[in-house]
Amino acid sequence: MIKRSHIRQFLAVVDAGSFTRAAQQIRVTQPALSTGIADLERLVGAPLFIRNRRQIRLTEAGGRFLPIARDLERGFRAADGFGRTEESDRPVLKLGTIRSLPGELFQAIAALLSRDFALEVSENSDSELRAAIHGERLNVAIVPLRPGEHEANAVPLYEEPIVMFVAANHPLAGQGEVAPESLAAETMIARRSCEFLDATSRFFTRHRVRPRFALRSESDERCLRMVAAGVGITTAPMSLVIDGIVPIKVSGYDFRREIGLLIDAAWIAQPEIAQRVARTLSAIRSAAADWQEAKVDG
Repeated sequence: MIKRSHIRQFLAVVDAGSFTRAAQQIRVTQPALSTGIADLERLVGAPLFIRNRRQIRLTEAGGRFLPIARDLERGFRAADGFGRTEESDRPVLKLGTIRSLPGELFQAIAALLSRDFALEVSENSDSELRAAIHGERLNVAIVPLRPGEHEANAVPLYEEPIVMFVAANHPLAGQGEVAPESLAAETMIARRSCEFLDATSRFFTRHRVRPRFALRSESDERCLRMVAAGVGITTAPMSLVIDGIVPIKVSGYDFRREIGLLIDAAWIAQPEIAQRVARTLSAIRSAAADWQEAKVDG
């Protein structure tokens, strides 16, 4: 008998394009995932994936099974939320966010959404959140929007620069702008949650800046506290500034990010959901604008 775990595993591999990434996303071991997919293929009587070292592709049978699996997962989710919706009169909203979203803004967004929805919150990387939206495992994701991504189901909230932060008493703190090469002797701190981590590395490599790293961490707070302590310097969105650190301008380092909501098209197409979201979005935009004026632009 095909179980929900089979469907969940199959869709995870489809959306991730890799058994390794799929196993990480649904928090199972790779051998367990491979066993589950093999079991599903035995049950449907056909191989679903073409496996090679470079990529995982659907077979013809896998392509035909995919819409069936999507429909089954939607049904499972509807069944999961059926009793809770009746009890609370609030549909479940699965909300995902990047780790680097400022806590004050996320608090405001969550408070507004929780008026109409029972929230289930998760945090992950941009790529993993997008895969979850595409795979209909999330209803709404707060992510950096990509150029041109202003469509019906992408709602921009605010834009901000990525800057270099140094301790307030650092010798460079009083300078308006510095050349990248002047940072060659500095000790760096790497924010692993940074959406521009690879691009930042390439930028400094082009300028022959290969610094020593004192810390590599998923925790933005830990990284910024270490900057304030004088342990090193780091790049981060302007909104993450804390007491004891100041931004400096690095010539040519002009990265910016636009944060917005990605919304699952199938989920918001439901009339009751659409009505609830519509009356909440304007309040979220206003809250984001007020927050940006006070935190980023102020």
